[in-house]
Amino acid sequence: MDFDFTSDQERFRQDVRSFLEREVPPERQAVFGVEGEDQYRFARSIDRKLAERGWLVVSWPREYGGGGLSQIEHSILSEELGYRRVPSTGNVGRGYVGPALMAFGTAEQKEQYLPPIARAEVQYCQGFSEPNAGSDLAGLELRAVRQGDEYVINGSKMFTSFAYHADYIYLLARTDPDAPRHRGISLFIVDLNTPGVSFRPLPYINGDMAAQTFFDDVCVPVSCLIGEENQGWYHAMTTLDYERSGLERYAGVRRTFDDFVDYCKASPTSGQPDRAVLRHRLAEVRVGMEVWRLLCWKVAWLQTSGAVPNAEASVAFLYGTEQRLRFAQMAMEAVGPYGTLGNESAAAPLMGAIEGIHRESMHLHGAGTCEIHRNIIAQRGLGMPR
Repeated sequence: MDFDFTSDQERFRQDVRSFLEREVPPERQAVFGVEGEDQYRFARSIDRKLAERGWLVVSWPREYGGGGLSQIEHSILSEELGYRRVPSTGNVGRGYVGPALMAFGTAEQKEQYLPPIARAEVQYCQGFSEPNAGSDLAGLELRAVRQGDEYVINGSKMFTSFAYHADYIYLLARTDPDAPRHRGISLFIVDLNTPGVSFRPLPYINGDMAAQTFFDDVCVPVSCLIGEENQGWYHAMTTLDYERSGLERYAGVRRTFDDFVDYCKASPTSGQPDRAVLRHRLAEVRVGMEVWRLLCWKVAWLQTSGAVPNAEASVAFLYGTEQRLRFAQMAMEAVGPYGTLGNESAAAPLMGAIEGIHRESMHLHGAGTCEIHRNIIAQRGLGMPR
């Protein structure tokens, strides 16, 4: 792996930083554990400005509205967005739908779906998890039955983040119930305005709103199928590694860590009176942060070289999940009772970021549980048997 950046890539990073310094003032930056409608609307405005510069999908080919650069530039952008705490609008369209269409879509699908994503005109949500299928995603039960030139979809999806903002849902459905579990699943794009789609609100503790999404005899044209019928599992898994590389996720945690170090330098801590012990614990976390960053960049470098870093992506994601938890627990112990104060309290350290990151770090199942990632590493990285 080459850890160096070219002069053009360094210049791109500086351009992104200058843009974010102008467009994302401190009062509009995200705080761990706090989300809301105002943040979402602001984030959408940033997406549109990024799109105007060709940066929103900077690594996509220009023919699809992208910037024509590499995965390295995309990763630089992700790292800077995370460190500047730019609120998120979700990454389904850019991170999963776009790559899936470029790899498996028809020419007509690419022309229809890709340019609006690149222009920040549409939003997507993801329909993978179900009431009875989460980590064991191959057990999904949502059915899509072929009837002439249409599929009729019935069932539901759970924990659909950004459902109330999305125009389309990117989903997996079972199209052959008699096939082995992984081989009877297909991948679809469904317009959420289609008759028969409905939602039940699922409020999150951070103020965000997800949904359970219901499909009641929802008829979609065959042209909504991405790739081959019954091959959707393999199509979808190919693009999931982009989520698991996690540079934006890393950078957001790293920014909070850097702010916490500054806080410790300037303020006495009630829970950790021994400053030497605190310095040692901060140094341990700092080393862990650098390991996490390099693991994420290894994934980005492998993607740029044309590889599919399946096990490597799981290594980066798993290590990052556990590193975030280690930092959050250490920070909470060091600050003491004040660390339990949320963003609404004027006395909360770092605007409540310690409480927020501690609460968020307990979320150990996003993009696959830690156990799932260990299985991937063991089987696909180390060649161990099931």
